[in-house]
Amino acid sequence: MSLKEQFGTDVLLTGWGHTRFGKLVDDTLETLIVQVASEAIANSGVDAADIDEIFLGQFNSGLLPLGFPSSLVLQTDPALVNVPATRVENACASGSAAFQQGVKSILAGTARTVLVIGAEKMTQASPELVGSALLGADYDMAGKFSTTGFTGLFATVARAYEERYGPIGDVLGSIAAKNHRNGLANPYAQLRKDLGEDFCRTVSEKNPMVASPLRRTDCSPISDGAAAVVLTSDRFRAGSAVTDPVRLAGFGQANDFLPAARRDPTEFAATRVSFERALAMAGVGLDDLDFAEVHDCFTIAELIMYEVMGLTAPGQGRQAIEEGWVSRDGKLPVNISGGLKAKGHPVGATGVSQHVVSAMQLTGTAGDMQLPAPRRAVVQNMGGVGIANYVSVLESV
Repeated sequence: MSLKEQFGTDVLLTGWGHTRFGKLVDDTLETLIVQVASEAIANSGVDAADIDEIFLGQFNSGLLPLGFPSSLVLQTDPALVNVPATRVENACASGSAAFQQGVKSILAGTARTVLVIGAEKMTQASPELVGSALLGADYDMAGKFSTTGFTGLFATVARAYEERYGPIGDVLGSIAAKNHRNGLANPYAQLRKDLGEDFCRTVSEKNPMVASPLRRTDCSPISDGAAAVVLTSDRFRAGSAVTDPVRLAGFGQANDFLPAARRDPTEFAATRVSFERALAMAGVGLDDLDFAEVHDCFTIAELIMYEVMGLTAPGQGRQAIEEGWVSRDGKLPVNISGGLKAKGHPVGATGVSQHVVSAMQLTGTAGDMQLPAPRRAVVQNMGGVGIANYVSVLESV
């Protein structure tokens, strides 16, 4: 059973926009939002006056003084004045949270066309402020001093994984190297350099240990950027878009306990449930997918995603990278965009960006990133250490 069969409504991605990710010193949060919203509306074939609702995914957590940015979207076009606009926050999953709120408005029948934006400005903040802001998403470390920040939290996951399943340093290095290779073909990516497996596997002056066993190459960078997508249930409107639309076939969300003591550090149980719910709604299995965009905020997260989505059994995720299953020419390419690792991770923008780059693949408009004729993709975005979990299944129309 697909989403349309379950709810009687099609949800289509009809137009999108995306900025480059990185240190964007000449941009503000406002200019980033206006740029991608303008692109998405123009590419969708929908008039700004036909947008019924707006959702803006942004984490912030003190990164910027302005904590009330939802109406910045109205700067895009005067026709957006009086359109309901809501900021959505769910840590690093804020973008996908905004996306699913847009989907639910369409399914509820309160909107036919929704503009979804994800945006974040981070690089203007000091490393100390960034670290403190991100730790605000952790129950045990919020408000506390840490020299390793969120890297330390995922290093704890990696050490627990190694205690249970054995050393993974080389495996994590291979994941980093793969995503850097993929990022070379992505014009939006922040880190467009093929670092090679030897460099990513080795601790050095240029690749220091941040929090054992995670090296700098195991960590996604601090980034600015934005992405946007127009969702609609109206096939007539979608027919005037610049590209073919992309259908949302299924989606899932699941949340886990905040206290670390209530979670198995290597299981990511709620993430698994979000995958199961999305695939079940879409009526598909892993063998029906052509590629995946997953939340590799740290390489250990991508390794565990191989297991959580069911590509391998628990503790055997290394097989997927070592045997090339997740490479560009493998049976399930993962993070063709370079992932958060190479593309960058402007927190609120990430989930929307994942949907946009996947839609580009499914419409044959991904440029140098393009895979040969993909038909279906899965997108996974999470907030915290597997706390807030969102998965979408997208398919070409």
